[in-house]
Amino acid sequence: MIRGTRIAAGLAAASLVLAQFSCAKPAPPVLNFSIASAEDQQSMQKVWGPLLDDLNKQTGLNVQPHYAGNYTAQIEAMKFNQVQLGWFPALATLQAVRRADGEVLGRITGANGQGMAYASVLLVKKGSGITLGDVLKCGKKYSFGLGDSQSTSGTLAPMAYIFIPRNIDPQQCFTVVRQSSHQANLFAAANHELDVVTNNTIGLVFAQRENPKEASQVQVIWTSPPLPESSIVVRKDMDPAIKAKLKAFFFKYGTGTGPEADHEREVMKKLAYGGFGPADISYLDPVAQMQASSDLALARKSGDAGKVAAAQKAYDAEMADIASHKSGSSGQ
Repeated sequence: MIRGTRIAAGLAAASLVLAQFSCAKPAPPVLNFSIASAEDQQSMQKVWGPLLDDLNKQTGLNVQPHYAGNYTAQIEAMKFNQVQLGWFPALATLQAVRRADGEVLGRITGANGQGMAYASVLLVKKGSGITLGDVLKCGKKYSFGLGDSQSTSGTLAPMAYIFIPRNIDPQQCFTVVRQSSHQANLFAAANHELDVVTNNTIGLVFAQRENPKEASQVQVIWTSPPLPESSIVVRKDMDPAIKAKLKAFFFKYGTGTGPEADHEREVMKKLAYGGFGPADISYLDPVAQMQASSDLALARKSGDAGKVAAAQKAYDAEMADIASHKSGSSGQ
């Protein structure tokens, strides 16, 4: 009888343990957060790591960083669901929305909570004496460093504002044309490995903080008109409940008062941003227009009637889309 009682008690205890395990909440799924490779991975981990730690702590989500080797890889990773959200530069955001099932969750804002803009720049080694006028003379006298092909400030803006309007082909203008990250380009100019390179005003802020020696050895010879800043992009098929948690986190982050808000503002300061705000794809209309204009100009330069007709059709469609944004709600 005693033995039977003990067995029964043991079975009851085992059942209780199993019940506890069965009632335990499953671990949240891993969400990969894509971080563009504007700088080296170590620098990006230093500034984005604290924000992702806060995100997981405040939402209960399991968001892990995913460092893309370049912007094209970042877009492809979202297309194939290898990443579910991330920080995308403007042009890469457009491509992610159009080709990779992406959706703009929000945009980077300035310290005043309003939309933030930055600018593309051309850099040369300080004391080199090279001016923008010298660059535009071409003659294969200088070497040149562009950014990633999907970089708004590193490639699209310099092409749209400097070279295409003047019918200049960089391959014919410079002795060497090399594409690399903003950081690599800045180092190349500082060390006189390249004569002229592209970068942007945010990249200069990072350089002055992380690599002050190199930053002090370059100077700006051209600055573009303001460009729309980066976006937080998520996959369209993300669980709406998770999307709502992400929106609540990002739009609140760095606001309010108290120690926690102060900490969050310090995190944003290291990112050189003020915060995050709601937006949709329409806030990137200036980038879309630059891209369409550049494609049309290059098609016309080719002399291929088919390419020109296709580019003109795409340009007209883009302008109509932009006009519809202006006549309706901008979402900003």
